[in-house]
Amino acid sequence: MSPEVPPPTRRALLRAGAGGLLAAAAGGCGFMPAQKPDADRLAPVDARVDGDLVYFNWADFVDPSVFKGFEKEYGVKVIQSNFDSMEGMVAKLNAGNRYDIIFPTAKWAQRLARGGRLRRIDHSRLSNAQAIFGTYDYFADPWYDPGSAHTVPFTAYKTGIGWRRDRIGELSDSWRDLWNDRAKGKVFLLDDRDEVLGMAALTLGLDVSTGDPGDLDRITSLLGTLRPRLRGFSSDSYNNLLNGNALIQQAWSGDMAAMLYQAEDPSVFGFQAPKEGSPINSDCYAIPWNAAHPGTAMLFIDYMLRPENVKKNIEYIGYPMPVAGSEKTYADLVEPFPECLVTHDDLKADAYFRNGGRAAEEARDTAWTHVKAG
Repeated sequence: MSPEVPPPTRRALLRAGAGGLLAAAAGGCGFMPAQKPDADRLAPVDARVDGDLVYFNWADFVDPSVFKGFEKEYGVKVIQSNFDSMEGMVAKLNAGNRYDIIFPTAKWAQRLARGGRLRRIDHSRLSNAQAIFGTYDYFADPWYDPGSAHTVPFTAYKTGIGWRRDRIGELSDSWRDLWNDRAKGKVFLLDDRDEVLGMAALTLGLDVSTGDPGDLDRITSLLGTLRPRLRGFSSDSYNNLLNGNALIQQAWSGDMAAMLYQAEDPSVFGFQAPKEGSPINSDCYAIPWNAAHPGTAMLFIDYMLRPENVKKNIEYIGYPMPVAGSEKTYADLVEPFPECLVTHDDLKADAYFRNGGRAAEEARDTAWTHVKAG
């Protein structure tokens, strides 16, 4: 019997339109603490119980049974809070809220680390870290955190197109399928700045994170031709496709995988990673510099990396975790949508969203505003 999978509130709630916060934080300049933390506040700690775990993540992104198992084994409570965007997460940190474990995406992990907001993590103090770093060499020295000095990878995913095969047939493996005449009026784009601008950039053969004004003019012009065909912007690809509101939807691979549990007939749906390229992203475990219980946070990371817990969590959230031995679990999960798989080659394709300077981020904010306004 398949485990119950909740609605994909993690990605469906994601919004990247908080332009002021984003531009102000470009390059990490918005993340410095009011006072520079002492070196011991950034130094690695041992994995040991030093209090309850104050946890801050997207909603429904850890299997509840894993939380219960952690609490029982270590005699602690997991005190959960959720954010609905990276900007919201950082705003809480900047306001002085204290959390023991957070889950930034790659570009935000880079900003937080550069701003002195993340404690260093000594992988040798995690008994299960070799299952990642001994197999997935990409994460041994990722661009966003050299040496993974402040992070441990949590999930990886790609962006593509989900569609209703039963309504519009097969697609051509291109981002230009979003302009399909058979889906006109029932096309959704993700409500996410980087994803929408990145999709258009890839369609035009441009860098996925370009902040060049000339490139952005081309991007907004292209999206202007798609705008009249859209039903709207929504990150709830899971429900839009299930209920037929969308015939084509820009979608995250993990949400498409989770949808398989709810579909009466998965064969009526399709997911493609277009030939022009698919954005790749990853979430990370990270410990804030002012965490009150960093030792418990280390224990939690190590507990999450145990094979049995990796399996439970993959099946619960629909997103792969780059941990050795978990590959078959995810491959079995996404058998109807093999394009959801994230490979070493995908990770190395350099299609991550990168941080730009202030001018580039402001230009991307402006372009996004124009696209949303139509």
